[in-house]
Amino acid sequence: MTKKELFVQGAEKYGTPLYIFDTDQAAEQVRSFRRILGKEIGLCYAMKANPFLVKQMAELTDRIEVCSMGEFYICREKDIPAEKLFISGVLKKKEEIWQILDHSRGQCCCNVESPGQFFAMAEWGEKNKKPVSLYLRLASGSQFGMDEKKIRSIIRTRDAWPYVKIRGIHYFSGTLKKAWKMEKELKFLDGFLHEMEEDLGFHTKELEYGPGLSVPYFQGQEDQTWEDLEALSKAIKNMSWKGRVTLEMGRAFAASCGTYLTRVEDVKKNHEKNICIVDGGIHQLHYDGQIRGMYQPRIQVLEKAGGREKEWNVYGSLCTVHDLLIQNIPLRGLKKGSVLAFENAGAYSHMEGMALFLSHELPGAVFYSREKGWKQIRREQQTYIWNMESEDNNGENN
Repeated sequence: MTKKELFVQGAEKYGTPLYIFDTDQAAEQVRSFRRILGKEIGLCYAMKANPFLVKQMAELTDRIEVCSMGEFYICREKDIPAEKLFISGVLKKKEEIWQILDHSRGQCCCNVESPGQFFAMAEWGEKNKKPVSLYLRLASGSQFGMDEKKIRSIIRTRDAWPYVKIRGIHYFSGTLKKAWKMEKELKFLDGFLHEMEEDLGFHTKELEYGPGLSVPYFQGQEDQTWEDLEALSKAIKNMSWKGRVTLEMGRAFAASCGTYLTRVEDVKKNHEKNICIVDGGIHQLHYDGQIRGMYQPRIQVLEKAGGREKEWNVYGSLCTVHDLLIQNIPLRGLKKGSVLAFENAGAYSHMEGMALFLSHELPGAVFYSREKGWKQIRREQQTYIWNMESEDNNGENN
């Protein structure tokens, strides 16, 4: 079955708007990374990119990065092993930290974003007489992590906390980075890790690093994924510090497995511009770097191409001028009822939209694999119930 035939079948079977996640593609993407990086470099899946994939990714990667209690609950419901969890996130309340550590019996790993988080985790270890495995997050100029001075201070007092096991340093500065930027960061980290050993007698055994690999979302963009990955692998091997490096990624693993389907519900011409209105919109589809539809993602019209090619402006269903998915894109055969397939929508795209704006429906989502076929993982859900006052059985406000 071709991609186009697959998308047509999905639209007919489940309707639109719809997210399709090809689990075969997601698995092959991770395996391709493994082939280039080898066994020496670990892989961590940042589940915020696409939490639907967490169970599959837990089988394919070494760790799952968890950045909220909601994500933790997903992992708990899906029986993700505690030792696979890397608990992250800038805000971790003490009661939440203790709940996670209680559930995992201290078998998960946690990053440390502040001295307050460190003390909360250390106190849990003292109270339960169990070790806690921690990674101190090094700040990169944003609200995340701690500066070098704070990290040094914590390491100096490590002997005062017998149940604290500082396993490594965590560093992530942003996403969609070029190879030279990653190489520069690794050179900086190489120096920092050596300083820890020389100045404090502390050998860091592990480095959790988020490279922020770029993804080619738009037509005309060159796919640098594999060249960047080769450069990243080389930069890691050239570090004079020797320890275990784990690469933390979400977008690079999940983007290519996802497709968003949306149907044309109306067509018209305003001031000589061809306009089509689809049943989705920017509340359900988001590409990093897109600015009012200026850039053209990889897109297919699923019907047989007929008639002459025209330039179209594709708008969503929201009552805002900002709901412009693509402008001035040449398409053939577009008409009312046509289904558009937006590719590379497997990461963040479906998670970052304004899901509750105008109380539109939450689209359905499905898995597809050659072996197992289709699996519906979420039915279309109405959101209006979350946008109005609710009352309990006694007529009192909740």
